[in-house]
This record gives sequence, C-alpha cells and structure tokens, in this order.
Amino acid sequence: MNSPVSPCDGGPAPLMPAEEFAAGRLPGLLKEAGTAAWGIADCSHGVDDADTAAYTRWIESGCHAGMDYMARNRDVRTTPALLLPGARSMICCAFAYEPPRPGAVIAAYALGTDYHEVIRSRLGAVARAMEEATGCATRVCVDTAPLRERYWASKCGVGFRGLNGHLIVPGKGSYMLLGEILATAPLPSTPALDRDCGLCRRCVAACPAGALRPDGTVDARRCLSYLTIEHRGALPEGTDLHGRLYGCDACAMACPHNACSTAPETLPELRPRAAVAALTAREAAVMTQEQFSAIFTHSAIKRAKLAGLQRNACALMATQLGHLKKNE
Repeated sequence: MNSPVSPCDGGPAPLMPAEEFAAGRLPGLLKEAGTAAWGIADCSHGVDDADTAAYTRWIESGCHAGMDYMARNRDVRTTPALLLPGARSMICCAFAYEPPRPGAVIAAYALGTDYHEVIRSRLGAVARAMEEATGCATRVCVDTAPLRERYWASKCGVGFRGLNGHLIVPGKGSYMLLGEILATAPLPSTPALDRDCGLCRRCVAACPAGALRPDGTVDARRCLSYLTIEHRGALPEGTDLHGRLYGCDACAMACPHNACSTAPETLPELRPRAAVAALTAREAAVMTQEQFSAIFTHSAIKRAKLAGLQRNACALMATQLGHLKKNE
C-alpha cells in the first residue's frame, strides 16, 4: 500500500500511532458507519480455553445440527491471527435493525438488504481509513468467516451473551447484527461487561420449539431459525413451524432488554422492503425462480433458496390447515 503524499513537500505523510487513531479518528468513523455500539478486543491470545471447551462440547453433542461448517476450521475459530496474519486487535461492531412486527412470518433482520453486504461495505470504509492512517493491515469479517463473533463482542464490552445466544447491548437490546475489523495494529482494548441474564428465563419459555435450554445451550436441531434457513431437504416429520416462513424472532421478542430499550437508529439499507415484508406463505408456495430472484435480490433470504422457502411455505400452510380442521 502506498503511503499518502503530503501536499507540502510531495513526500509520504507520517503514519499515525495506532493509539492516537483509536482515540481520535476511530470513534467518528464508526459513528459515520452507523454502529449502534462498538468495542476493541485484544485478540492476540485467541479464545480462552474454557470457552473453547464449551464450544467443543456443543459440537460433540450434535447441537449444531446439519451446520457442518461450524465443526470445521476450529483452529481458525480460536485464533483470529489465522484469518489475518499478525492480527492483534479486533474492532467489534453492532448494527441495529428494526424490531419485528406482530404476526410477521419472516425474521426482522432479513427484511432489508443483505446485512453481509451492508456491514462489509460500511466497515470496509473504516478499515481503509485505518490502513491509510496507521499503515496496519486489516480484514473485515461479517458472519461468514470462522470467527467467534459474540465471544469477542462480549470480551470487549459491546454487550453480553443472552441465554438465547443473542448478543444483548444494554440499553439498546438485541436486535443487532455484528461485524468486525481485524487489525495488526495494537489498539487499546475496552473492558468486558459484568452482566448476564440472571434468573430470567423468558426466552427459554417463549421458544416455540423448545430449542433453548436453561443453561444457555441452543439446540439447533429444534430451532426454527435453523430449520427454515440452514436445514436442507425435507423437514423432520411432525415439524410445526409455528407460523414462521423464514427465521424466528420469538426469543428476542420475549427478552425484557428489547421491551425496555431505546431502539437505536436503523441503517437505511436494513429497513424492511415492502415486497419482502408483505410476502405470505401462499405467495411463496407458487413463486417462480424469476420472481424469487427479483424480490430477493441482495437479500439474506437467498440463503434458503427457492426450494427451501417453498418447503417452508407448504409446511406452514399444512399446519395451518390442520389447525383449522381441528377447530371445525
């Protein structure tokens, strides 16, 4: 990378110390990028042994269901320097999306433009500014990289991990999407929060499929978000989608942190698209590939593909029909 040229002497401008950049320019850049909360973690030592062991137990118990990618690259998941050689710092960021609407059949986070594209673009601008100012190397990660996002976001005080697996940002809730900037620069870290869910078990009680355990274990084999998005092939016999077509917001809607929080501003790109928000199961069931591609261009819902969405729609309508017959 070429150093910026000074307009005064034509030579390279001096690089800014990483700590000076973190204290001076970084907060403004992250605010401009639209973050609802952020923190900095020292990632040079990797994930701690206790959390690594807990993750291993989760995988070995089969709670990751058919998400085989969760069991791969476990060395990378514990060591961010394998994603970016020389990584010493991780800037963890939370971006808000609009809360779910009552009766919605699609999870709220998926109603707008694909958050992977949105967050990567916004954090990419911050990363480039950091590279130019400090001379460090960076890498932007959003969900798809083998990175323990919620672990690191908890480590640096962005929020704390709820019993439903969501990151809860105190005062702002859990309707958040995460993104990170790995950097070789030694940025000053921010402290973790001493918070947890205490005795609250509202999300556990609210989960319609019983996927949440009181100890904070999430069993993806029962989770409606997993079944409607990640699961491939026919749904397990007897599956009740409880009115969901894509994803599920039940546990988040039950969380008191979302009921009592002041919702931060949603990025314009993440606001619901009318055509997606209005979609019904009946419309999805008869949708053509051309219609699917048009409605869900640059949408996270493409993850399920047309076949998955129609499978969900048919299962949902069959359950609804069964309920009607019982009530006749």
